[in-house]
Amino acid sequence: MQFDDDANLDTSEVKDVRGSRVPGGRATVGGGIIGLIALILGLFFGVGPEQLGLSSGGDEPVATSSSAAQVDQACRKGSDANTREDCRIVAVVNNVQDYWRAEYARRGGRYGTARTVIFSRQVPTACGTATSAVGPFYCPGDRQVYLDLGFFDELRSKFGATGGPFAQAYVVAHEYGHHVQNLMGTLARAQDGRTGADSNAVRVELQADCYAGVWARHATTTPDDRTGRLLLTRLSVEDIRDGLDAAAAVGDDRIQERFQGRVTPETWTHGSAAQRRQWFRQGYRTGDPARCDTFR
Repeated sequence: MQFDDDANLDTSEVKDVRGSRVPGGRATVGGGIIGLIALILGLFFGVGPEQLGLSSGGDEPVATSSSAAQVDQACRKGSDANTREDCRIVAVVNNVQDYWRAEYARRGGRYGTARTVIFSRQVPTACGTATSAVGPFYCPGDRQVYLDLGFFDELRSKFGATGGPFAQAYVVAHEYGHHVQNLMGTLARAQDGRTGADSNAVRVELQADCYAGVWARHATTTPDDRTGRLLLTRLSVEDIRDGLDAAAAVGDDRIQERFQGRVTPETWTHGSAAQRRQWFRQGYRTGDPARCDTFR
């Protein structure tokens, strides 16, 4: 995965609040078995933690940290994205949204930009105060993606993914798939309270995987809508394999087998490893959002 060294990054699409203190308010549960349950339920769910009923009653301020790098100062060029993890996230966010803006325009519509918030440990959102335990998520209440970069280490250590830069890009693209669903009115279908292999919750997640694959198909041919310059210049076969591997690693059956020792399809909210891999591949193969109808 390679970015054009001389391309400009747009840091206005990413807000870095690492090292900030969170004012009083309810914090999502974290740590121990309850935190693990929160992670399993909240991971890539697409709705905020409070809507999942995962809030506790205490205040938990985030410790300040002088070492937290602010992306608006450090992430200027594609060369920064090629060497720094946080700058890579900025570049992927830019590229993903450039694609969706172009796709909406091609269909005669207008895409509404969503910002990504990079945080550490805990963050306030319109969907409730969240900790890192819930994993990356999209909050429809404020139309923002929330991401603690430490999750990428957990993706390898806890979930057994091979990792790599494109695995990170897949996570970001998946969350922006939820934003597209929110704009289209599809996301609300996941919030009917049902779980299981055929539930709307699973169908919404698989569609977001498909949308991530669609973006990947067009990632190296989508120009920066400000300059017309290509930002992402190379994706390899190995990169796509990393994306497929990351999608499979967070399949419900893989997570349940790893943490429960058994698979219970009636409680699924995201789909199996095979399904998640299949729908990412479907999006990448067709490059067409219209071929991502997981509800039919």
